[in-house]
Amino acid sequence: MFDKISQIWKARDLRNNIIFVLLMLVIFRLAAHVPIPGVDTVALKNLFNSNEILGMMNLFSGGGMENFSIVMMGVAPYITSSIIFQLLGMVVPKVEEMNKDEAGRQKINNWTRLLTIPLGALQSYGMITLLRQSSSAILGNISAIELAVMITIITAGSVFLMWIGELITEKKIGNGISLLIFAGIIASLPSTIKQFIATYDPSQFPIVVGFIVIAVITIVGVVIINEGQRNIPIQYARQLRGSRAMGGTNTHLPMRVNMAGVIPIIFAISVVLFPTMIAQFFINAETAWIASAAQKTIELFNNQLFYGIIYFLLVFAFTYFYTEVVFNPKKISENLQKQGGFIPGIRPGKHTSDYLQKTSTRIVFTGALFLGLIAILPLIMRYFTGMQSLAIGGTGLLIVVSVVIETVKQVESQLTMREYDGL
Repeated sequence: MFDKISQIWKARDLRNNIIFVLLMLVIFRLAAHVPIPGVDTVALKNLFNSNEILGMMNLFSGGGMENFSIVMMGVAPYITSSIIFQLLGMVVPKVEEMNKDEAGRQKINNWTRLLTIPLGALQSYGMITLLRQSSSAILGNISAIELAVMITIITAGSVFLMWIGELITEKKIGNGISLLIFAGIIASLPSTIKQFIATYDPSQFPIVVGFIVIAVITIVGVVIINEGQRNIPIQYARQLRGSRAMGGTNTHLPMRVNMAGVIPIIFAISVVLFPTMIAQFFINAETAWIASAAQKTIELFNNQLFYGIIYFLLVFAFTYFYTEVVFNPKKISENLQKQGGFIPGIRPGKHTSDYLQKTSTRIVFTGALFLGLIAILPLIMRYFTGMQSLAIGGTGLLIVVSVVIETVKQVESQLTMREYDGL
């Protein structure tokens, strides 16, 4: 490890890239502590601590939402925009064709950035409306002009973070958007540990030990599932071109256990949040049955058992859905056939496609089950311990470990590239 650190420090450009990334993360954390005036921050933090869904939204915003900061929506609008265009790539043939060449991908990236602006404005308006409808006096009476100014500032903050994320990604020290979320999660640790030490009771020692053990097991599980893959053997037929023999090599097709990453959790949060947010708009309706239905909807989703079951099922289902989006057995089968490759014992064409589909379905089951359990881990811990919040929940651990692994791999690949350049 110390040898790697020494190599990184000696590589001037790599060292400068890492320092640049750290400075960008510091700027992000400073912006996350610049609040928008007119907000009761204490009541806001209590609301986020007591609501699992809002707490998860705060997690993906990078921690800026609970402070009602200028970057309170974080990179959520950009993530939503990216997901929309990924799905359009599977539905619209023209978008799929554009993804196949560099110019088309650049155009889609520009569209993704442009769509981030209206999505940021829409999501910020929805969040402000949700907080105004809350029973806690978080936002006072604000005029239409003040509302417009708030939406403009928050939207600009999201675009600013999108720009920082892209600058970080260009340095090839990890994914910029993931690192921003990672920084928001890690930044909450010191205050949580400080609060725990201040309120520590010796009778809680067994619970603390249990938390540490579960955290270690969760981290090990995340690493195993994230890095776990099944290697499908691929053999290429030997071909004669003139007097030269080509092909005849053996390789493998890696199929990851968790192809979807944390995207299913993001999808599930959006779906779970939608009914509650819509209900908040109608809770004060003049029609009695509409107001009653809105109130019952809110109470239903505040029920921890119902919320946990729905959340788990949605994460499980979206894992399969997103895997179907990013993994296309038919296309892989066609490419293998064109290149003269085949799976030993499996006929090329439809038989290969069916085999890959069947194998993928069986592998993804483990990944979907794991993601679902990780998503509801805070609810399970709260049920058995009675504690209202955790330092880092299961989803937070999943993001932290995944980002660390990805960043380490990118740094190591750059070091390896420099060794080859030296040779």
